[in-house]
Amino acid sequence: MSGGTRAANRAAMESEIRRLGRAHLRTHGAAGLSLRAIARDMGVVSSAVYRYVPSRDDLLTLLLVEAYSDLADTVDAAVGAVDETRPQDRLRAATRALRRWAIDDPSRWALLYGSPVPGYTAPAEQTVGPGTRVVGTLIAEVARAHATRDTAATESVPSSVTSDFDAIRTEFDTDLPDDAMLVATTLWATTIGAISLEVFGQYGSDTFTDPEALFVAQIDRTLAPIGG
Repeated sequence: MSGGTRAANRAAMESEIRRLGRAHLRTHGAAGLSLRAIARDMGVVSSAVYRYVPSRDDLLTLLLVEAYSDLADTVDAAVGAVDETRPQDRLRAATRALRRWAIDDPSRWALLYGSPVPGYTAPAEQTVGPGTRVVGTLIAEVARAHATRDTAATESVPSSVTSDFDAIRTEFDTDLPDDAMLVATTLWATTIGAISLEVFGQYGSDTFTDPEALFVAQIDRTLAPIGG
């Protein structure tokens, strides 16, 4: 067997394992993932699967990285479709893309932003990069919006928060002042929180008849300090 054929077979095998992993995620949840069950569905012995994915934790990491990357690609595409001169609209597009992705694939949203999987710790060296791409996009667009403001900063934050903001500024290579960082972090918290409340049914089934309209209003309120 040639090297190219082996590589193609390996890619096909890993793709099928990920596909079945996503399917089992929908039916069994992250805590219920089993490589043996995936092997049964593939019609192979479990050792054949272990050659490509050594453990359940490795499968979870694969699915995490894949989901983070897919979500970030979706958000970036939505943002890129809006002109750079309209940063607030680009932020709206980003948050709506996040919500739509979550509603379309609640099991993967739960993997990313639901309860931690018992016994599993995500390896930072593999997951931090993909996992912070969306945050980086939001910070970049808040910076773009902040640069167009005519008014001076009015918000102040505790010194301990400023210190934390310094670390975030370093990580994302931005010089956003504290008030704009507060907008960015509030936008992130509001977006993730509102989507999770809706996707996980925490609002209650009959509380809001139009959760999308509520979400849009919540985001607009959060963007108000930067001319939203």
